[in-house]
Amino acid sequence: MRHLLTISTALGLTLLAAAPKAQAQSADRKTAISLYGSAYQYKGNYGSDFWKWDRNFYGPGISINRYIAPGFDLGLQADYAELKSELTSGPTYFTNNVVNIGLPLKFKLNNGWALKEDAVVQPYLSLTPGLTLTSLEGSYNGQGLNGDDRHFSLKGAAGINFRISDAVGIFVQTAQVVPFGANLDGVPTRDEDSFDDRYLQHTAGLTIAFGKPKDEDGDGVPDRKDKCPATPAGVAVDETGCPLDGDKDGVPDYQDKCPTEAGTAALEGCPDKDGDGVRDSEDECPDQAGTAALRGCPDADGDGVADKNDKCPDTPAGTQVDATGCPLVVDADGDGVPDAQDTCPNTPAGTRVDANGCPLTIDPAVQKLEQPIRFATNSTVITTSSYPKLNKMIQALKDHPEYSIRVIGHADSRGTDEFNQALSERRANSVKRYFTGKQVDPTRVVTEGRGEGEPAAPNTSKTNMSKNRRVEFKFEFFIPGQPQP
Repeated sequence: MRHLLTISTALGLTLLAAAPKAQAQSADRKTAISLYGSAYQYKGNYGSDFWKWDRNFYGPGISINRYIAPGFDLGLQADYAELKSELTSGPTYFTNNVVNIGLPLKFKLNNGWALKEDAVVQPYLSLTPGLTLTSLEGSYNGQGLNGDDRHFSLKGAAGINFRISDAVGIFVQTAQVVPFGANLDGVPTRDEDSFDDRYLQHTAGLTIAFGKPKDEDGDGVPDRKDKCPATPAGVAVDETGCPLDGDKDGVPDYQDKCPTEAGTAALEGCPDKDGDGVRDSEDECPDQAGTAALRGCPDADGDGVADKNDKCPDTPAGTQVDATGCPLVVDADGDGVPDAQDTCPNTPAGTRVDANGCPLTIDPAVQKLEQPIRFATNSTVITTSSYPKLNKMIQALKDHPEYSIRVIGHADSRGTDEFNQALSERRANSVKRYFTGKQVDPTRVVTEGRGEGEPAAPNTSKTNMSKNRRVEFKFEFFIPGQPQP
């Protein structure tokens, strides 16, 4: 008996030492340790104590279980019991110390089909092949019994685990253990079958998980359940691991410039009631669709003056207007020279003219000066490599005081239309500052931005996008005293 007690104690200590420190038994935590106590009920040549609770014998046990699949665990366990006859002395009695070591194969019903893996109630069945070590003492008809033995055994069990938390559970189970060929009570008269002596084992225990599940983005939601596994550090998330979105507009709060109002992704989470692409907070006409250039206000006649400020709302297309939207002068051919002064009144539309309204031409050599100049992404900084090109244009303006130059900014397609429009204007103004810094009269430098609307190449690659981040130039004739287009 002392020999078996020594074996069981050593095995228990070995199992505890082998328990891992950073895992647990689930898809996230794959290993767990269980400590339990059992009530044993003997059946053999002295009769059956099955389901006789006043004939229970008690003993401890320990096991390590390893998660293999959602419906299957594999383990290693050891438990100890002392079985006795009703009489503990006299001519016929027995005491047997039993240690059972086995490899439990657990079949779980919380496998994702019958029940969820994290269900509170988790039924299971198990089958445990193993080795039973016995140490018998006693007497049969006055003849002493004493001896140690070992037998192959098989345990079949049904149980329920109750999930307390991700790391803790309690369980109960009932099993029948058959140590094949064992003579637990020492009676020499045996039945012909090899499972004459056996016992029931009713168990209750505690399962403890060690460590924590893998969480690469550190948001507190395990990777297996995280629907947004690359959330930036420090961003608040919901139970699925996705960033919070208080206004439910599809734009996470940490990226939402209007986190309390439902908006659109194109406007970084801000609303646009009239759908004109201008945020309501920046829209001077929030109930009427307009243009970004006019801060969200409409311009029915397209003269560049918002309808709310336009005193001549039906001005023909192409007519130059003043700040109120009314024509500056009567100009039939639209060349900027009033008909009363125009000696060439039928000049084709778009042709640059002199003070008399007659066509002007630019020196071809000047028009062929190398352009455009390019910019880095989201930048308005002129690179030093562009200075030679710009200096040649400045020299042409100095050589031809009758010329002006139009500076036209462009952007690639990254960002919103509104942002790219403003970026293209800033690029044009950056070039203008370079010209005026070289003593060019600012009235001879006209700037405009065309956003992403006139790409030099399709915005389908980094190379093509670099071609679209540019400023182009157009030499025109300078007419002193007249506003430039």
